[in-house]
Formats: sequence, structure tokens, C-alpha cells
Amino acid sequence: MPFQHSLHLHDALSDLEVPFNRFPSRRSVVYGTKGMVACSQPLAAEAGLEVLRKGGNAADAAVAVSAALNLTEPGSCGIGGDGFCLFFEAETKDVSALNGSGRAPAALTLDKCRELGIKGREIPMLNINAATVPGCAALWCDTLEKLGSGKVSMADVLDPAIRMAEAGVPISEISSYGWIKAQHLFKRCSPNYRELLITDPETGDVHAPRPGEIFKNPTLARTFRAVAEKGKAGFYEGRIAQAIVDLVQARGGVMTLEDLKQHTTTPVEPISVNYGGENGFTLHETPPNGQGLTALIALGILEAMQEQGKIDLSKTEHLSAEWLHALISAIRLAFADTRAYVADPEHEYLSKRAELFDPSKSSPVINKGTPISSSDTVLFEVVDEAGNGCSYIQSNYAGFGTHAIPEGTGFSLQNRGNNFTLEESHPNCIAPNKRPYHTIIPALVTRGDKKGGDLFMVYGVMGAFMQPQGHVQVLLNMLHHNLNPQQALDAPRFCISADVPQNPEHEGDIGTTVYLEEGIEPAVVDELRRMGHDVELLTGHERAMFGRGQVIQKLPSGAWAGGSDQRGDGHAVPQI
Repeated sequence: MPFQHSLHLHDALSDLEVPFNRFPSRRSVVYGTKGMVACSQPLAAEAGLEVLRKGGNAADAAVAVSAALNLTEPGSCGIGGDGFCLFFEAETKDVSALNGSGRAPAALTLDKCRELGIKGREIPMLNINAATVPGCAALWCDTLEKLGSGKVSMADVLDPAIRMAEAGVPISEISSYGWIKAQHLFKRCSPNYRELLITDPETGDVHAPRPGEIFKNPTLARTFRAVAEKGKAGFYEGRIAQAIVDLVQARGGVMTLEDLKQHTTTPVEPISVNYGGENGFTLHETPPNGQGLTALIALGILEAMQEQGKIDLSKTEHLSAEWLHALISAIRLAFADTRAYVADPEHEYLSKRAELFDPSKSSPVINKGTPISSSDTVLFEVVDEAGNGCSYIQSNYAGFGTHAIPEGTGFSLQNRGNNFTLEESHPNCIAPNKRPYHTIIPALVTRGDKKGGDLFMVYGVMGAFMQPQGHVQVLLNMLHHNLNPQQALDAPRFCISADVPQNPEHEGDIGTTVYLEEGIEPAVVDELRRMGHDVELLTGHERAMFGRGQVIQKLPSGAWAGGSDQRGDGHAVPQI
């Protein structure tokens, strides 16, 4: 059945009858004609703008933002973690991707995990064996080499972050909040805990930075200088690599110098799904081991639902029970598959999954998959004057990851190995040199249904398993309800969660609990409950579950329109 319903776009200024501020926010949409950066920390955005002014392109500037975020928001990201990159090249209209996720050590088999006393279905988050090889440093180098302008060096790109590390930066509110919550874990997990905390020179008190307090990290500056001078070898060999291995092995881990030396970034072919046919849009994601496939499957199921006549999202009231029920159902179906196995989102498959959607009530427990939620990730968007766009994401996972700090390096090691499944028959089972199921995913959207379409926007929503859910919600806010980038981010969101049935026969199934953000009407909450959804409403800092997004849209006029999530500390800022 042809795709029939219309798509409404914020392609220019909103119609006068549309309220200026559709949802409570601290921000209005930002416009610019040259480059633009949207990220969760203003100082990191300035680092990206500095590189654009030096002649760098969107990819170069993205690495500068990434490095600066190591200083301003280390509880979400760091050079001890992983990253992914999507890049739209304006001249060719090609979309390319880099997978910068790390692998398990060569000696870490399932049997070795059991020998080390690791029980259950996963490696505990604070166990040092949850630390996979950090992929971020190699991703930075490869982003510049493969996607950069060639006009700026790694030293140019890392210079803003190095200056920030040495001079110190005042820490923002939300970043400080997470840091303070985690400070006790550093003392538990790392003998070198002082490097990521502040020591009072008079009292000797060691504490996490409070809002507005200046944090310096000179050892991280040394780490960045090593990468600036020696590239990948500056991180994966020599002093830094030795410090990583010494810490891991001292705490009972099996990572070796060879594991670090052998790490590589992988160029990958983006995966995509069209929504709306030749006059619609194509969503591009990075392929597995990332979870972008979840967003694609959910979007495809929603289109199939409409083709089957079960709902018309363009005629469905925004944030009504009917709207939310359709999106929740599609995302639950998508997660049920992608958390259990990887499959191509073929149209016939999507139609069969859409047939499971009942417009009047929630489905019972859906087999497979266990999404959980967290917002300990940074995602940011950069565009440049030439029209290139870069969607970039990096994370430690679960805040500061393992909270283990290699001596003299200024960063903590990630705990992505927690996402391995310790079941021999599972496709995501731990294995030597294997990458785990990965939650962090950048995204971008092009116009039309074919390769070579014009850029519509670079965007994403950070936050573990919230990410594909946020991708779908923000995109459809814009396509069906004419919201500009800021309004689309401000709109209240939902997050399905892993309240897994206790019956062993249903272990790993998707439950029915749905977390809703304050701002959704009470009558809508009541109607969703009547339809069978187990609804919980979250307020205050609990809203971190719904992630933090960034959007930069290309308007037909040639201008950029940027938005930054009110749930974060940052903003969108244009280049002048």
C-alpha cells in the first residue's frame, strides 16, 4: 500500500498560529548561516567553533568538541571510552560512518570469566573486566584522517581542550550533580581516585566539583599532548598503555599491551530506512554492534502500521494516548528483536511485526530483549559553512564507567563489557577480541528515498537504551507536527524499561512498564493505563532517564536551525 499521509516540516519559520513556545524551555531555536555546534556544554561548543574558525570542517570540529567534553562532562564521556561517527559530505552527498568501539581482551573468554568468579548473565559494571579496550583516541585520529579537511592538525584540534585542562574549567550544574553522586565510587574502585576529584589545599578534603567550582586536570592534558604528538601510538603504546594495563591487571583483569596495540577503528556502511517514500526522508544509523537498528525497525513498523490503516500519525493529536501508544508499541517490538539477535529490517518482516499492533490496548509481554536506561553519554552535532554535517557520540557507559583511573592519565576506563551476555548460546556472548552490543548511536536524516539525498538534519538523543527511542520520538515530532528543532527536543518523552518478568520461562522478555516525563497530560496518563500500559511518571532529576538530545536542521533557505536539550547544560551556537 503506498505511503499516503502527508509530512509537515519546519522548513521555515513556523506558521503564526503555532505558539512560539510549545513546551516549557529555557531556549528558543538558534539560526545561523555558517557553521554551528549543538552540544551539552557551552565551553565544549566554543572549542568546536574555534576549530571551524581555523579552517577545519565539521569532522575536525567534532573531535575538538569531543575532547573538550572530557573536561566539562567526564561523568558522561572520556578518552577511556568509545565513540561512533556519522558524516554527511556536502559535495558528494555521501553518508559515511566510523565504529570506534573497543573489543574485549584476547584472554577474556566465557570460561575465564567464570574462573575469575564472575557469576550471572553479565560482568558487573564495577568489575575491572568490564573494561573493554578504549576506542575513543583511535576514533579521533581516524576521524581527522578519513573525514577531516586536512587543514588542521591533531595538535590544532586538541589545543582548546589542553588549554582547558591546564587552566581549569567551571563545572556546570547537571555535570556536577552526576559527579557528586559518583564520588564515593572513585575511592572504592581506584587507588588513584584524586585525579578526577578536587583536593582542598587547606583541609585535604577530597570532593567532586560543585556547580561553578573550577576543575583542573593536568594529567589529562599530558594524555592529550601524547595523542597530538604521536597519534594512536601516543595512547595505545608507551606510558599511557602501560598505565592502563598496570591498573587492570592489579585489579584482577586480563587486558594486555598487545590488546591495546591491536585496536583499530572500523569504517562501516551506514544502515538506513526510508519513511514516506520519495517525498519522505531517510534515517541513517551506524550498524550493529550499535543499536541504531532498533530505531530503523521501529520507524519501519510505524510506517507499516499506517499502510495497514491502523493509525495516521499526521492526523493523530501530538502526545495523545493514541500517539504515544503507537510509538511505544513499535519501539517495544523493535527492542524485542534487536536485543536478542540482529536481523535486516526487510519490509515483509516489518509488516508482520506491525500486525501485532492493537490500536486499542497494550500488547502482553513481548518475547526477547531487555532495554535499560541511562543518560551517561554525550552526543553532539556539528555543521560547517560548506554544508557538511557530523553526528558524533562518545561514552564511558554508566557515568564514569569502571571508575578506575590509570595513574597519571586523567581519565577513567569504560565498562562497556557489561553489555556482553554471559550465555554460551547467545550471539552477544563474551569472546576474545569481540565488541559488545553497544548502546551509543549517532544519527542523521537525508531527504528522499535514495542515496545522494540532501541533508535534512544531524541529530540524536543520548542515554543508553533511551537513544533509539529518542531518535524516533524527536524525528516524528518534526515530521508530523511541524515542530522546530528546539520544540522537538523540549517535548515530553517516554522511555520503555526492562521490568523483566520473574518467571524463568520469560527471562529476557520486554515488559510493559513505560516511564513518562512530566508535562504529559494526566488524562493521557490515565488513558494509557486503561489501555494496559504500566505507567510511571518521572519528575526532577529523574528526567535524566529521557536522555539529552541535539538537533541541527538544514532549511531550504540554506540557513541552519539548531536546538539543544533543556535536560542538559548546553546550547546550540552558530559560527559568525
